[in-house]
Amino acid sequence: MGSVRTVLGDLAPALLGICDAHDHLFLRSPQLPGQELDDAGAAARELDAFRAAGGGAVIQWTPHGMGRRAAELPRLARESGVHLVAATGLHQAAQYAPEVLERIMPDAAELFVTELTEGIGGTGVRAGMIKVAGSFHGLDRHARHTMAAAAEAQRATGAAIGVHLEQGTAAPDVLDLLCGERGVPPERVILGHLNRAPDLIAHRQAAESGAYLAFDGPSRAHHATDWRLPEALAALAEAGHGERILLGCDTTTAAARSVNGGPGMPHLLRRHRARLELTLGEDLVTKFLTANPARAFAADWAPAAGG
Repeated sequence: MGSVRTVLGDLAPALLGICDAHDHLFLRSPQLPGQELDDAGAAARELDAFRAAGGGAVIQWTPHGMGRRAAELPRLARESGVHLVAATGLHQAAQYAPEVLERIMPDAAELFVTELTEGIGGTGVRAGMIKVAGSFHGLDRHARHTMAAAAEAQRATGAAIGVHLEQGTAAPDVLDLLCGERGVPPERVILGHLNRAPDLIAHRQAAESGAYLAFDGPSRAHHATDWRLPEALAALAEAGHGERILLGCDTTTAAARSVNGGPGMPHLLRRHRARLELTLGEDLVTKFLTANPARAFAADWAPAAGG
């Protein structure tokens, strides 16, 4: 099965524990002005609360250029006892100044590989996954370029690719590009935000491809679809796709943190888990939180150049 690349080093997948498979400790976005996740103390308190609720690992999907604060992550992991995985990659073009993209885009694949094998920005903290993003019901030029770079980096390293699906859409386009055109094994693709479009047919088609499906939330913006999640996951499980499902909280604003009165990371285990167990049973939900992410984020890591 390989290993999971955490900010403190590579880890046997069985040691990952209960995993929040899509979240953010630090995040800065021009789409969320004034709502930045940039307080290391608040991040530490959130991890402590997650650990107290039984959590063992958090996968931080914050990509390059969005305030990852990679240098803070090893300390937070050691002090909280929570395994942390950092991300490389790029989000949608709207998340960056044009001059930043002009500098990065020509060598995006090389950047991703460097951050996966050598470290992020001179910190020595290696990323353990690649994050990219689609568009609403399609892929624009930026998405195609970044996904092609992600595919190249995936082949060079073995890392999983996590994909932001805008409003939960465009999964077929993503799979056609990554797996069909670029040869990424579908089991190395994680499709995020599928809860935002509770289309049971689309979910089943995505699962049949062999990709992992990440259902994250809750949030104020997508509360109208949150209540459909037990139905969606039950349909996937009944169709034999229970091993493809991942769960996360996707905390993107300071107000959403539990330490600031929001649901935050602990909600996944304090309320969300119990609600899903009523429909799906304890054993299956435990699989979503443990065995599935252990497989999804593990890789047979290729050595660094010259290593």
